[in-house]
Amino acid sequence: MTRPDAPASPISAPAFRAALGMFATGVTVVTARAPDGTPVGLTVNSFNSVSMAPPLVLWSLSARSASMPVFRGGTHYAVNVLGADQQELALRFAAVMVDRWHGVAWAPGVTGAPLIEGALAHFECLTKSAYDEGDHTIFVGQVVQCSHQPGAAPLLFHGGRFYSEHPL
Repeated sequence: MTRPDAPASPISAPAFRAALGMFATGVTVVTARAPDGTPVGLTVNSFNSVSMAPPLVLWSLSARSASMPVFRGGTHYAVNVLGADQQELALRFAAVMVDRWHGVAWAPGVTGAPLIEGALAHFECLTKSAYDEGDHTIFVGQVVQCSHQPGAAPLLFHGGRFYSEHPL
């Protein structure tokens, strides 16, 4: 269901970003293959579960992203959940670089999307739908394969900083 737009908000972009930063998240790298087979990936913390039956997940991507054509035109992708020791990968895939994949160990999953070695979990997805909202596209994927490393420590992001320890 689509609702009418709310009236213009007095919230500034920096205030909104700072408030969102107070929500701690895990860190993922979403990966796919370009039509020529080249691996594509970017750091994403908007990953979320949607449904258990069928198994659905979602994430969002800025409309300005250079990777948008690959994800919009593709049919499959993988979500790689990063571990506490993978902060360098999170920074690498968030940066504007010529070759984000240099030296990164990965293997194609059942869908062909790159699975990053050492990730805590992999979700291999069929793109079910994509919704344009605001300045982002929300991708919903049906999970066709998943795996995880029980007991491994996650990489966390909160308040603009990475955390690799999570005391209770």
